[in-house]
Amino acid sequence: MYNYRILIQYKQYDGGRFDGWQRLGKDASENTVEFKIKEILKKMTGEEAELFCGCRTEKGVHAYGQVANFKLNSRQNCMELRNYLNRYLPRDIAVLKVEAVDERFHSQLLAKETTYLYRIDTKSIASAFERKYSYHTFHPLDYEAMNKAAAYFLGKHDFKAFTTARKSKSTEREIKNITISCDESGIAQLRITANDFLHNMARLMIGILLDVGTGLKKPENVRDILDGKDVQMSLPAESYGLFLEEVRY
Repeated sequence: MYNYRILIQYKQYDGGRFDGWQRLGKDASENTVEFKIKEILKKMTGEEAELFCGCRTEKGVHAYGQVANFKLNSRQNCMELRNYLNRYLPRDIAVLKVEAVDERFHSQLLAKETTYLYRIDTKSIASAFERKYSYHTFHPLDYEAMNKAAAYFLGKHDFKAFTTARKSKSTEREIKNITISCDESGIAQLRITANDFLHNMARLMIGILLDVGTGLKKPENVRDILDGKDVQMSLPAESYGLFLEEVRY
């Protein structure tokens, strides 16, 4: 078997272009990023390849740096694979790189850290060009309060309150770093790096940080929720502002 790793970018239009990276079970769908890639690989090689991704993104979430791998029985030229995929994939999916890797490499199981980026349009008038790729807030953000709240997330915690997953062997995750910054363009960037993310975990974390920034929540509410206290949860942040930025190995 020959193992290939690919680096992918994709964007979602108003959350409706694809149903995320993958949809299984009763919500199974062929309108996913994974299915589109598998479809083109079969067309090129005649093989039914199984794709493994570094981090499974939800519906409406974009990716700057998704990593996936698949195995084939036949040896393929990496440049030809990349060019063929980019020729036939929808134009909102781009394969940046294809490389042959050790047969033991697994995109999900060997991932050490994952970083999500959330883009927030803080300008008084929302940009018509940014509306599909950033969340517009009508209220000024209190970055000091947001940073104070973010500090409570750092380290290992039980994130059972910050996931919509029905079943999981463990809900403990480690947050390595959270940064919040805003440049002269008025686009604030919120980055979260963790050893792994539960389903909808990033969006729920960002949701409460945004509520802290606009004064709807207190920074200490994050601590209280992690401690299992009865605090009303914030809504998950809108998916269209969220990007899978990097998966590290």
